[in-house]
Amino acid sequence: MKKLLFLVVFASALAVSMYAQTNREALSQKGIDRITKEVRHELVMLPYYGVFDNLSYKVDPDGTVTLLGQVSRPTLKSDAENVVKRIEGVEKVVNNIEVLPTSINDDRIRRDVYRAIYGNDVLSSYQLRAVPPIHIIVKNGHVTLEGVVARSLEKAVANMQANKVPGVFSVTNNLRVEEEENKNAKKGDKKEDKK
Repeated sequence: MKKLLFLVVFASALAVSMYAQTNREALSQKGIDRITKEVRHELVMLPYYGVFDNLSYKVDPDGTVTLLGQVSRPTLKSDAENVVKRIEGVEKVVNNIEVLPTSINDDRIRRDVYRAIYGNDVLSSYQLRAVPPIHIIVKNGHVTLEGVVARSLEKAVANMQANKVPGVFSVTNNLRVEEEENKNAKKGDKKEDKK
């Protein structure tokens, strides 16, 4: 009798759980925007997040947050996942953050590229921000620059400065330029107005 009662209760709980999962509504755009803003805030506020790390993310309408990027400390990967899990509306976290291999040579390149970029007169003002906008990712001697700069000139200077550091095999410059993004946004607004 007890077994039968247990099976009935278990089957009912399972049915309710399956019903809730299949009838879960997708998040509204407002909900996605709120989660996106909170995820960004939580990631930027991580205590060990710095210029040698690159964190990005994607928020899906079903409440899944996918974490992307590269970090130099393994604890930062787990810290990022833990803070995002606590955000209201986040149903699932997929942690695809890559932990960069430890290397004395890569550490030297990180320091030297940092000095070359932020020591340059054109780019030195970016160093004063709480989280500098140019992130330097080094993996096996290959440098990737991530982040945002104000002008195309600054993107070019950062690229030149990173390329001149001894021991750097290649530089991938993924810096976005605010000036160009603003122009593209204005062009999009003008096209909308013509319609």
